Amino acid sequence: MALAKSVYNLLFRRTSTFAVTIMVGAMFFERIFDQAGDAVFEQMNRGKLWKHIKHNYENKEEE
Repeated sequence: MALAKSVYNLLFRRTSTFAVTIMVGAMFFERIFDQAGDAVFEQMNRGKLWKHIKHNYENKEEE
């Protein structure tokens, strides 16, 4: 209970700090959610994306 009261007094008591907390939290959530979505997409499409099959279509330099 002491932790919740400390968090409330530090971050949520004043409107300005509440707004900043929400904005910063939204930015971090967006970054984490976007990276997780990209990781899931790449995992589901492994072997089908250009970066995975690019070597099949590149011209090899002949020496």
